[in-house]
Amino acid sequence: MTSPVKILLFGKGGQVGWELQRSLAPLGEVVAVDFDSTDFCGDFTNLTDLAETVRLVKPSMIVNAAAHTAVDKAESEPDLAHTINALAPGVIAAEAQKLGAWLVHYSTDYVFDGSGSKAWKESDTPAPLSVYGQTKLEGEQAVAANCAKHLIFRTSWVYAARGGNFAKTMLRLAKERDSLSVIDDQIGAPTGADLLADITALALQRVQMQPLQHELAGLYHVVASGSTSWHGYATLVIEHARNAGIDIKVPQNAIHKIATTAYPTPARRPFNSKLDTSKLQTAFNLHLPPWQQGVTRMLTEIL
Repeated sequence: MTSPVKILLFGKGGQVGWELQRSLAPLGEVVAVDFDSTDFCGDFTNLTDLAETVRLVKPSMIVNAAAHTAVDKAESEPDLAHTINALAPGVIAAEAQKLGAWLVHYSTDYVFDGSGSKAWKESDTPAPLSVYGQTKLEGEQAVAANCAKHLIFRTSWVYAARGGNFAKTMLRLAKERDSLSVIDDQIGAPTGADLLADITALALQRVQMQPLQHELAGLYHVVASGSTSWHGYATLVIEHARNAGIDIKVPQNAIHKIATTAYPTPARRPFNSKLDTSKLQTAFNLHLPPWQQGVTRMLTEIL
């Protein structure tokens, strides 16, 4: 019997990290750490000890689900965002390269400026509008430059049943208020952390089995299929809850559409967050289900 694959997971407590603990388990022994772990360093502001963690664990696969994801807060703490989102992934990538390990790293639609209406392809030129987007782009570049065997997965509008999310906020407000105003000019695909975690495990299994492993290395867009606005997302959530017998106060005709300009934030958001996933689907022979399917499943779990 061959010795089990060892997988090092960073950011185990986040939405995606939590799901990865489940999805990676059948692939091998998972060593999962977070920013407050005491057995191994998972603190992305401590670059020296972070590198030491990789050297001590000696994994054949590393999955980085840690990031500075407070988009607006990043505007006022750019150095911290740069350390966590760009420098730390570069350090991990350099250590992964020494071990010959695969590195999975997650990125975001925020690397684009959100112009136009076409779904963004991996070959399109990034032009981030925010500190968060800029530091995530620098993280992608650091991973690609330092580790040959990398999979960078750009995604958008991530949610999970565990912890807080947009759907839960909308449900709470819909129970309390007579009317709601929700942004209707930002378009994207709500994508479940569970779907991202499953795609990751399937991709890692595939690269293990591929004779010419490096051929699959690279940058991929990973989102659920279809697209909607935040208003469309909120409407589906609230009407699903209403149909499930939940006491919803807001009438169906009182969920109003508003423009992004009506809700100013420190960080600019892209209007068009649609990502083209055809490269991933072709390379890994995978199907990405409609966004409504994952959201409805999540609602069934939390209602």
